[in-house]
This record gives sequence, C-alpha cells and structure tokens, in this order.
Amino acid sequence: MATVAKRTIPAASTPSTAPWRQSIKTQRTITNLVAYLFLIGGSIVFLIPLVWMISTSLRPESEVYSYPPKILPDYFLWKNYIKGWAVLPFTTFLQNTLIITISNVVGNLLSCSLVAFGFARLRARGSNLLFMLLLSTMMLPYEVTMIPQFILFTQVLHWGNTFWPLTVPAWLGWPFGIFLLRQFFMTIPFDLDDAAKIDGASTLRIYWQIMLPLSKPGLAAIAIFAFMGNWNNFLAPLIYLRDMEKYTLALGLRMFQGQYAIHNQHYLMAVSVITILPIIVMFFFAQKQFIQGIALTGLKG
Repeated sequence: MATVAKRTIPAASTPSTAPWRQSIKTQRTITNLVAYLFLIGGSIVFLIPLVWMISTSLRPESEVYSYPPKILPDYFLWKNYIKGWAVLPFTTFLQNTLIITISNVVGNLLSCSLVAFGFARLRARGSNLLFMLLLSTMMLPYEVTMIPQFILFTQVLHWGNTFWPLTVPAWLGWPFGIFLLRQFFMTIPFDLDDAAKIDGASTLRIYWQIMLPLSKPGLAAIAIFAFMGNWNNFLAPLIYLRDMEKYTLALGLRMFQGQYAIHNQHYLMAVSVITILPIIVMFFFAQKQFIQGIALTGLKG
C-alpha cells in the first residue's frame, strides 16, 4: 500500500496582546491618579475653612488676630466652648431648632412619600399633567412666594411669632422630595403590588409595608436634605419670629455676630462648631443610604 505522507501545518502565530493590555492598564492608572489628585486638592480647599474655624475656636483671644497667622494655637482652650455657649441662651435656641427640624423632617417624609406613592403606583387620568404642574412649582424662587405666604400666615391665620409657619408647610408636601421619591418608587417592580393585592392587601398597606421598607435609601436622602435645610434655615425664622426665647440657632449666631463677636471671635467659632456638628454626624452615619438613594433615583421614568 502506498504510504500517504502527512503534512504538518504550522500553527498560526498570534500577536502578543500583553503590551496592549499593559498600555491600557497604565493609562487607567494615570487617569485614576490624576482624578484622585484633583479630588484631594478640592477636599483640601473645602476643608481649609472648617480647619480654621476649629483652630480659632480653641485659641486664646490674644492669638485670634495674631500675624502671621498660625494654623494651630500654642495651647488649646476647650473652655471656649462652654463660655461661648453661655453668652446667649443657646440651649433654648437649640431646643427650638430641634422642635422645628424634627417636625419638618417627619412631615416631609410622610407627605412626600404619600404623594409620590400616588403619582408612581396609582393609575389616574391626568396624573402626569398634575405631576408636571407640581414640578413647575420648583421653578418659582422663594422670594416670589415669600410675601403671599407672610400675609397668609400673619394676617389671615394669625400665626405670627409662632412655630406654625415654620412647620406646617412641611406637612403639605415638598416638590423636590415628591419628585425624588416618585422616581425611586418607579424603580420598584409592579409585580409586588399585584401580589400584595391578590393576598388582600389594601393600598395603604402596600404603601406602608412594601414601598416604604424598600425605599429606605430614598427616604434617607429626603431626611438628610430636610434636616440640613431646616437646621440651617435663617430667612424664615427671621421673618416670623420676634421673641428671643423663640429664636433658632441660626438667629442666635447672627445675634452673636452682630453684638458680641467684636472681641469674641473665638467664642463665635466655638458655637459655630457645635452648631454644624449634628449635620456632620448625621451625614457621616447616613452617607451610604444618601448616595444610594441619589444614585438609584431616576433609573426608570
């Protein structure tokens, strides 16, 4: 028998991709390094006022206006916080601020979640038109509605020099909060509603036991926004409150700055540090939910 010689076909040589991968990895490393450098630089710029405020709050009065300025004082005076807090009735101001802030946070969470649930899960004719009308109110600056609200609260309802004008509006809805939660509710599958209705759950039970537990990140974002906005609110208390025993921390700091801070800058800075401390603590513990709530909002229109 004739023997058939087998031809060996050489394997096709493939170009090495290692240099390309190494180049892409190097580019990503350089890009990340530049981004981190910019972020670190921006963080330093934003932290300088905070560091200076804390440093000034711990200085003796003789070092406040020293030149050249020093970042850290020669020795720390922690008693500045006690003395600064005692210049004005800041404990009363703190109680008033807590009453207004907590009431508004609870009111915003309940009112915004209820209205957002209606826009997101209930089918009604004209609901999209009403939602667009609601969003259009966000275009109105506060200065436009400030005078009509003042006339309504002081001359019609006689709520002047009370906390009612500062707390009741929060229980009537907040357009931005409604928009944020409505977009978050839209990301939750409608199959959960159908399954709950088959089991006999009512609409309010679906809202309370299904939607709210699944919307903790969005609710956390609303709570942080509401807390910061009401804790730092200065204009509304200035308009409606006249008695000092009803002042908030923002008004107390302004009074301190206007009357007592000429030779007491270290006391003013100490009280300011105490004032911003709750906001920093709250954001530190709730930043994960806050970022998640903002990131997940708007995934579904």
